[in-house]
Amino acid sequence: MCFLNRYLTVRNVPALGCGDDLFKLFASYGDVEECKPMDAEDCEQYTDVYWIKFRLVSNARFAKRKLDESIFLGNPLQVSYAPHFETVSDTKDKLEGRRKEVFARLNPGRTKGPKVHNAGTSSQASLPASQIDHVSQHLNSNQSWDSGESQNVHQIGDLPITRVSSDQDYFPSQSMNQTVRLVREKLNKIQSSSEELQAGPVSKKARVDNRRRI
Repeated sequence: MCFLNRYLTVRNVPALGCGDDLFKLFASYGDVEECKPMDAEDCEQYTDVYWIKFRLVSNARFAKRKLDESIFLGNPLQVSYAPHFETVSDTKDKLEGRRKEVFARLNPGRTKGPKVHNAGTSSQASLPASQIDHVSQHLNSNQSWDSGESQNVHQIGDLPITRVSSDQDYFPSQSMNQTVRLVREKLNKIQSSSEELQAGPVSKKARVDNRRRI
């Protein structure tokens, strides 16, 4: 946080008199108040060092994050903060902005609008009377349709169910009808045997114990 400020130094700028192009590049990330070369700074051969002053610290931080190590006219730029150019008023403004940022994060509810209660009733009250009448008529028609549909379902349920005799042939093929009859006979046998089991076992005659008692 102590190094964050609105002053930047840009190194490895090609020495081609491209100060205006560099100014336009950094101005795309925020309001730039000054952009000038630093002739007194040591730099590599055929390169220049520029000093850039932003109006806001947030713009300087954004520009540094995006443009550091980016390619400008064939050279990778070296963007860094310049805290030694910061004044007392700059420090106060920076701390005040940081205080507001922390306060906003600790109290997120302050930035949000008031909660809306009873959204259904408010939306219903905002509808005009003609639309309310139309909705009520639509609901009534749906209720009448539902009642009519339920009556039809009851009528269908009351219809008699026709049963086919077990001796009747279902299929035109005699072989299939013969198979059906065999299955019926087996089912009848199984049913009769189950009825006998449910009736209970036949009582057996009590055996006489002829063993001698000691």
